[in-house]
Amino acid sequence: MTTNYDKLITVLKEVFMLDKAELDFGIYRIMNQKRADITQFLQQDLVPQVKTILAQNGSGDRKALEKGLDDAVKQAQALGIEPDAVPKVKELRAQLADIPDLTALENDVFSGLAQFFKRYFDNGDFISMRRYKRDVYAIPYEGEEVKLHWANADQYYIKTAEYLKHYRFRLDDTHHVSFDLLEASTEQNNNKAQGDKERRFALCHDRPLEVIGDTLHIYFTYEPTDKKRKQDELLTEATDQLKPLIPADFLALLALSPTEKNKNRTLLEKHLRDYTARNTFDYFIHKDLGGFLRRELDFYIKNEVLFLDDLDTVDDRQVLAQLAKVRALRQIGEKVIQFLAQLEDFQKRLWLKKKLVVDSQYCITLDRVPESFYDEIAQNEAQADEWVRLFAIDELPPDVVVGVGYSRPLTIDFLKQHQYLVLDTGFFTEEFKSKLIVEITDFEKHIDGLIINSENFQALRFLQERYYEQIRCVYVDPPYNAAASEIMYKNEFKHSSWLSMIVDRVEQSKHLMSEQAIFCITIDDYEYHRLQYMLGEVFGEENYLATALIRNNPSGRSTVKGFAVNHEYAAFFAKSGE
Repeated sequence: MTTNYDKLITVLKEVFMLDKAELDFGIYRIMNQKRADITQFLQQDLVPQVKTILAQNGSGDRKALEKGLDDAVKQAQALGIEPDAVPKVKELRAQLADIPDLTALENDVFSGLAQFFKRYFDNGDFISMRRYKRDVYAIPYEGEEVKLHWANADQYYIKTAEYLKHYRFRLDDTHHVSFDLLEASTEQNNNKAQGDKERRFALCHDRPLEVIGDTLHIYFTYEPTDKKRKQDELLTEATDQLKPLIPADFLALLALSPTEKNKNRTLLEKHLRDYTARNTFDYFIHKDLGGFLRRELDFYIKNEVLFLDDLDTVDDRQVLAQLAKVRALRQIGEKVIQFLAQLEDFQKRLWLKKKLVVDSQYCITLDRVPESFYDEIAQNEAQADEWVRLFAIDELPPDVVVGVGYSRPLTIDFLKQHQYLVLDTGFFTEEFKSKLIVEITDFEKHIDGLIINSENFQALRFLQERYYEQIRCVYVDPPYNAAASEIMYKNEFKHSSWLSMIVDRVEQSKHLMSEQAIFCITIDDYEYHRLQYMLGEVFGEENYLATALIRNNPSGRSTVKGFAVNHEYAAFFAKSGE
């Protein structure tokens, strides 16, 4: 029969992801380093610590009473008196009966801890919904006239693009398996593939697998696919294609890893589904998990464990027993919270750590480039092809004065005649780029535009010091979160997930804005009202300027219900009263 202790261990194993011991990448490597400590705590230290806390706080009286009772019984027997007839024996037996059973208290502690931690953990994420009672929630309120709050308000929203590249696990003591993504065209701005196509993971047919050292690499693509072809279907095809190709050293991949619904599931199928599920949804990192759980544990104990109304109706020993249970709940809960907070804080530090620039290029008009570079530029076919594509230089007529026209390769005279063609250093060597930058005096002063290709939260953080309070206008065009561009989060917190994504990026943008700056964001009806309240909290309602209607489809676009709309909105806020 499942005990309360078993239930608690099951919950904590899920929370600590102890069922994923074989995974060997990212946060799972950190988990594996902590795994021994966590396992030791759960399997060896937990029960003795609970027993010790309970014994130290009131339940320890039992041993003294038992010894006293044993002595009284022996004395009565020595005198030839029936022990049950002795008042002292009766009194001690009554006192023992009033002391709560230690095992029952332990079960209460285990049950309370399991109930507490399970309520905040959902499919791999902590959802920080403050519980007032079992089905009633409380929100942090500080006396505002109007309060906007949402389920994920104190979490960082993380895009799946962070996860896409590699999934690695240990097959045995000497062999690893890695799922690697080739030619991944990740979706921009969370816009999913449109029309009759959606992105799917599929086995790379040209290069399905190879062994490098002790690791079997299995290669996948993530490309637009006909919507009729479901992900499960593609995974089944991948499994069937891989089975005859798996080398002898890695045949353990085909060992059974059954579930209740699929008794014949193999280890390969298990990891394929974990891999695709992991990359299907966006996820969250809590900003202060330790602080949140500690506050919630105190609130939980006060409202659902320690019933003040009962204090007048029970004797002192029962009060002491209740306090012992509370102390055990709090002390053991704090140990679990410390473990969890360490892991979540590590993920948070990784997320907030400034990212490195992996590549930088410059676009420079030819009038700023010394003529000593023109010969190499004229010989660069890739640059010439780009100019044909962007500026149609192959259609320019010859100069009427000097007669210099388009030719391949380009000529130095042609470059001199077209000084505003834009050179892209991406088409040239690092040596060329370095020499060019050195030759241009006060190079930094010439830079009057910056494009960053990055996850947007990271890009905004990257700009904080260099552009702090220097930006005069911020324009944001987010995913509207309607059916065509909805946030793909693993549970049903659709609006909450969207707000969490937007608010952190808006706040980062605000730091870049000067005191005279204007903020503009476009949106449609689906999230407009929630967005308006959120922007009011970030910028202050007094800095709201206007909402402009943008007619973008005069004939009206169809909706699931209600009127066909032909507009979007542009909401404007100021940084300050200036």
